[in-house]
Amino acid sequence: MDLIARISGHFSDSAHLKLQAMDALAAPIASAAERMAQCLMRDGKILSCGNGGSAADSQHFAAELLNRFEMERPGLAAIALTTDTSTLTSIANDYTYDQVFSKQVLALGQANDVLLAITTSGNSRNMLEAVRAAHERQMSVVALTGKSGGQMADILGSEDIHICVPANNTARIQEVHVLVLHCLCDAIDCLLLGVE
Repeated sequence: MDLIARISGHFSDSAHLKLQAMDALAAPIASAAERMAQCLMRDGKILSCGNGGSAADSQHFAAELLNRFEMERPGLAAIALTTDTSTLTSIANDYTYDQVFSKQVLALGQANDVLLAITTSGNSRNMLEAVRAAHERQMSVVALTGKSGGQMADILGSEDIHICVPANNTARIQEVHVLVLHCLCDAIDCLLLGVE
């Protein structure tokens, strides 16, 4: 096996997908950043969630907002719903894993808030329930998906923002998701700090 060629192929595939997706994703990323900046300026907060690698991405995003991204600024209100193991396990134990995020959204979410729902397939039941809960709380939803968007695409409202990576490979989708999250962080900072 030629590992060098295999590794080079991963780099090439990742770079190609990012360039291919740029035109399709730039507008929804800009819309999502504007929605999130408006939320934060109205003293709202951003709740983020996902499973597995997407859970890590939701925590990464919340950390960049709460601490800082690349510019010095005060912390921004963001909560990753994936980090409290006592809450997650009690909900999963007493109810079902499908409700681990939706119950938190119903308890913490307000009408000025935004839910960032990250799922490569768009079919995770707990993510779908989180979006339904956000709608119940009259929150905006930004969905970060891949493939066809799955069932998530079907339940998003007309005011929600869907950023769907045009790929089927989970690893490649997740690589673009990280770039999207960094674009969101940068754009939010630019909007809030007035940077050109």
